[in-house]
Amino acid sequence: MAEVEEAPKSLNYIPEIVLKKRKSNDDWAIRRREQAELKKERTKKNKSLVFRRAEDFIKEYRNKELDFVQMKHRKKQRTSSNAIPESKLLFVIRIRGTNDMHFQTRKALHSLKLRSINSGVFVKANEGVMDILKRIEPYVTYGSPNFQTVKDLICKKGYGKIDKQKTPLTDNNLIEQALGQYGILCIEDIVHEIATVGSHFREVVNFLWPFKLTRPEGGKLLKKTRYSDGGDAGNRGDTINELINKMN
Repeated sequence: MAEVEEAPKSLNYIPEIVLKKRKSNDDWAIRRREQAELKKERTKKNKSLVFRRAEDFIKEYRNKELDFVQMKHRKKQRTSSNAIPESKLLFVIRIRGTNDMHFQTRKALHSLKLRSINSGVFVKANEGVMDILKRIEPYVTYGSPNFQTVKDLICKKGYGKIDKQKTPLTDNNLIEQALGQYGILCIEDIVHEIATVGSHFREVVNFLWPFKLTRPEGGKLLKKTRYSDGGDAGNRGDTINELINKMN
């Protein structure tokens, strides 16, 4: 008897929508595994970062406290008459930022309008000013500018405060409006009043906006040690003219 051939069995039909759903579920499972791995890795990194931040905060706090203690020691050293420069005119440049700085140091810097690195101001040398400079010595450098330096600074980088706005000194009418009551009518009068530390020096300095200088060639001025000891900070006397010339 001849064998009867069995009819081929038909494959189970799976609707396309079901196949798409399976693929979607598989893709979603892969993404979830990847996200879980990424989350685990981020958590591990964050723990390490939090630990480092805690160390950084402790270090920053200790440095600020050390800065405050050192400032108090400098403050206790009374300013003698010999410490006041023979030249009554000083130009002070801020050379350091806020890292490791106690808020009392920042307050003293702001009292001289030195709110940013490489900013500079004219001050009249007296006992009060020298006390402030002593307290903030690691963050500033200063010296006695000559007439030409004063003129170059005011003419090239001079700005005045008009209605609390920073205004370039390009119009003598603005100068007359602001300082005419003191007999100061033009930019030459401002230069003369600053260079000679005249009777209206304070009014002129209050009118002038702090000078914004450029970074000197060779990089930043960062060394906290005194200029006389090979650093960047503190009194540099007449050599301030060379520094200003590089930064003007």
